Amino acid sequence: MRHLVAHRKLGRTSSHRKALLRNLCTSLVLHERVKTTLPKAKELRPYVEKVITLGRKANKARQAGQSEAALHATRLASASFFPGNAGPDSRQHDPGATRTAGVAAVKKLTGELAERFADRPGGYTRILKLGKRKGDGAEMALIEFVGSEGKKVVTDKGEKK
Repeated sequence: MRHLVAHRKLGRTSSHRKALLRNLCTSLVLHERVKTTLPKAKELRPYVEKVITLGRKANKARQAGQSEAALHATRLASASFFPGNAGPDSRQHDPGATRTAGVAAVKKLTGELAERFADRPGGYTRILKLGKRKGDGAEMALIEFVGSEGKKVVTDKGEKK
């Protein structure tokens, strides 16, 4: 029985699962749609909903002139994103990169997305089932923000369609 068991393990350790959700959340905020497996999408939905709510709180506090509350909500939200490039001394990424994935995601979250969902009390995402994947038969799904119809799809491997 699964009494009081809250989340799916997704066949990963807790640190790997947390990294997976951060990466998917960053991709979803930046591209507004992600194609992934159904269990990953169902696990990502509440994670992203909480992040959007934090972005709304930060935007609302900034408009009210409460800079400390806005900074606090922004920092809480930024903990849910993949940091991106490690900086100018990083050997893995382009040292000339000025904007990392996490910084761009936080900026978009507290700006464009917070304004779009300012009047919406919740339910910022939708999951569309796409059927089974040909290779292994995994159930695929498209998770997207409400109101982002007509945008390009980003799969969880990074390819755009």
